[in-house]
Amino acid sequence: MHLVSLNLPDLLLSLWRGTLDCDKTDDRETWDWAVLKGDTWKTHGKAIAAATPYLPGSFDRPPHNPAEKINSGYKAWEFLMYLFGLGPGMFYNILPEKYWKNYCKLVFGIRIVHQHEIETYGLRSAHHALIRFVQEFEEIYYQRRTDRLHFIRPAIHSVLHLAPEIPRVGPGLCASQWTMEHTIGNLTEEIRQHRILMQTCLSAGFVVAKSTRCSIYPELELIKDSLPRGAKDIGNGYILLRAREKHAHSVRICEAEALRGFLQLKGQSIPDHWCPSIHRWARLRLPMVR
Repeated sequence: MHLVSLNLPDLLLSLWRGTLDCDKTDDRETWDWAVLKGDTWKTHGKAIAAATPYLPGSFDRPPHNPAEKINSGYKAWEFLMYLFGLGPGMFYNILPEKYWKNYCKLVFGIRIVHQHEIETYGLRSAHHALIRFVQEFEEIYYQRRTDRLHFIRPAIHSVLHLAPEIPRVGPGLCASQWTMEHTIGNLTEEIRQHRILMQTCLSAGFVVAKSTRCSIYPELELIKDSLPRGAKDIGNGYILLRAREKHAHSVRICEAEALRGFLQLKGQSIPDHWCPSIHRWARLRLPMVR
């Protein structure tokens, strides 16, 4: 999440805007990649904001105008949509061709590693594209100059490990911080007692984790011999649970006919005018499916 949606965008946009630190022995005027300046930057920002009506609602937060909001709370998801969704089209004919092609190799690889399901050949293609991106980045930006060594941030090296790590930890979209951030959001939405904030959040997390474990691995659930107070085992794994009506009452004629027909199908002899009295129970525990 932070690598793709924050660290890489910060580096690339700083280069393209010409705002990255420049050593005394270097000269920003020689940076032919620094094209997002003045009116070009403003026009580009308006084009990004104007794309919002064309993005599906499922894409969540659309990117704001980066020329206005890039330094005031631009979200990770906005950077992701901006650089790796809209970017290849929006930077076309703005970035010089060699820098645009290098950037597209990065986009190609990142889009693949963010898929929920990745074929082996796709993962190989992504890895090769990211390797070429890093090699070309060092050649066209860094140019083996010691006064540009700060261009090669750890983020550049880290992209080389994205594809090889996927067979071990899963696709990037699932193994990254997005899943954790979403879970934290769900848990904090359930908090209603702010005096014991952390305790409440931990309790909610424990309940969610336990429910998830039981749904994925029901065999790990401990089977208790004792039933809850007032429960009644009616066989085949079905258990009636409280609350229960205190007094029995007669059922309607249609209900009596349905019960009589069911019992007769089970081989019981029931009088035609049989009308039972029943207690209603609040809950029924279903048998565990294994």
